[in-house]
Amino acid sequence: MAEPFIKGKVVKVAGPLIIAEGMPDVQMFDVVRVGKDELIGEVIELRGDKASIQVYEETAGLGPGDPVYSTGEPLSVELAPGLIGGIYDGIQRPLTALYNKSGNRIQRGVEVLKLNTEKKWKFHPVAKVGDRVGPGDTLGTVKETEAVTQKIMVPERTYGTVEWIYEGEATIKEPIAKLKLENKEVKEIPMLRSWPVRKGRPYAEKFAPNEPMVTGQRVIDSLFPIAKGGIAAIPGPFGSGKTVVQHQLAKWADADIIVYIGCGERGNEMTDVLMEFPELKDPRTGLSLMERTVLIANTSDMPVAAREASIYTGISIAEYFRDMGFKVAIMADSTSRWAEALREMSGRLEEMPGEEGYPAYLSSRLAEFYERAGFVRCLGKDEDNKPRYGAVTAIGAVSPPGGDISEPVAQATLRIVKVFWNLSAQLAYQRHFPAIDWLQSYSLYSEQMYPYFNRVVNEHWSENIKEALKILQREAELDEIVQLVGFDAIAFNDRMLLDCAQSIRDDFLHQIAFDKVDTYTSLDKQYQMLNMILLWYKLGLDALDKGVKFEDLEHMAVRERIGRMKYVPESDIKTVYPEIHNELENEIRDLIDKVVDES
Repeated sequence: MAEPFIKGKVVKVAGPLIIAEGMPDVQMFDVVRVGKDELIGEVIELRGDKASIQVYEETAGLGPGDPVYSTGEPLSVELAPGLIGGIYDGIQRPLTALYNKSGNRIQRGVEVLKLNTEKKWKFHPVAKVGDRVGPGDTLGTVKETEAVTQKIMVPERTYGTVEWIYEGEATIKEPIAKLKLENKEVKEIPMLRSWPVRKGRPYAEKFAPNEPMVTGQRVIDSLFPIAKGGIAAIPGPFGSGKTVVQHQLAKWADADIIVYIGCGERGNEMTDVLMEFPELKDPRTGLSLMERTVLIANTSDMPVAAREASIYTGISIAEYFRDMGFKVAIMADSTSRWAEALREMSGRLEEMPGEEGYPAYLSSRLAEFYERAGFVRCLGKDEDNKPRYGAVTAIGAVSPPGGDISEPVAQATLRIVKVFWNLSAQLAYQRHFPAIDWLQSYSLYSEQMYPYFNRVVNEHWSENIKEALKILQREAELDEIVQLVGFDAIAFNDRMLLDCAQSIRDDFLHQIAFDKVDTYTSLDKQYQMLNMILLWYKLGLDALDKGVKFEDLEHMAVRERIGRMKYVPESDIKTVYPEIHNELENEIRDLIDKVVDES
């Protein structure tokens, strides 16, 4: 604990909210210690010499007259080698260390180090004595895991000349370089950094995202892509598969680092993550997924106030890795629980409530979180004197009561995000997963991403996607007519379209997260699967015009193979695709020849 310099006393206790007086010099968002157990809290409102404090631990037993100490420092995260593979609570206390110290239940006031300060890391210098360096310039590297090599950089607002640099093993608190500053002072630089969680980390320049974050989930990559540095929301009712979608994104997304925040959700969901991730092999490195993951758990049975901090803790860690040039994906599950914590604290502060009791500043707080995502040119340069580019992609789950997306949190989120993956209860009841509704979802990145897909995958990518979306839209219109007049009363062309739409839904958009092959689909395979369905539709319409019966087209043998393409391993798809293509063309040709022979 930092040396306290302001001492006040408690005058009121209202759940996690404490009012303390005798603190005229304390500042907003200062960390304080409350009571004889020194519970951790944060100043969230000031009125004269009274400070309103949200306490991140259980406040039972506190009462008027108990002492309050201010540390004079804002709530901060510690950033250094040792973060990867860790699981922390909302204020970055490692849960493993808490368990070792206090057992299954976290004791009040227990204090543990955020990062291991005794472990030695092998530091490889990159800068040389005599080099002129500034903020963000790389001093050296530390191989934290087999998958992640951290860059140790010059701190913010620090300019100078390297006087001494270390090579070998060191703890995160020991100096690894000495810089002679412009004012002739010599400053020692350790690997450990501290950063206030509510303040975004600086960067040189922010750009519009121009490259998709490939997830291996067909409905996302093909219909509603997200860019690296983009922002997305996954709203949906209970049981619609939000958590599984986020787990899939965390497992398979094309990101260097994953920061997963379990914010106010059930503890067993974080248990699933902890059980699955160490066993899951990263498809790019072949190593455990935990080798590039940071987990933050503030589950529903943990203190409400810490939920708010957990979001900022997570995004600060994500920005730290972004500044090294990594592409980071941050998953927040769920922002609704975070907003409920805001509502509870706002009510206890007796603020004027907004819609449904949420505070009037709900939208601005959500925007503060999401705007810290983005694709940026980082401060400083690497050892090759080239600029670094990093990205933070933010994906937030929203859990509106009853799946009603007109409620305040969902609406405030929709005004901010550019990708909306709306999970449908009806699709979930039909066991269609991921239950992303293709008629209500959208991505504002699609047009920006099409040139990339057309260049990297196939020049007809965007053409096929637009065609598939038109077919699905037209299916919804025809469904109403079919309900009135029956399937047999509509034209054969429309029957073909309905059959094609069903194939797109069942054979392409439906994806099994727990199937070894189907859980992830490469962009090439996605193109080939959709292209084959659309090719059957196109050739089928042509055959109809030439007199082939719809029933013959509907029951073509090749359709079974098209439907089972999702289960073909990536290694075999290049061989299987031409086979199915030829089989389709031959079968269509035979049907047309049969009509010609009969006539």
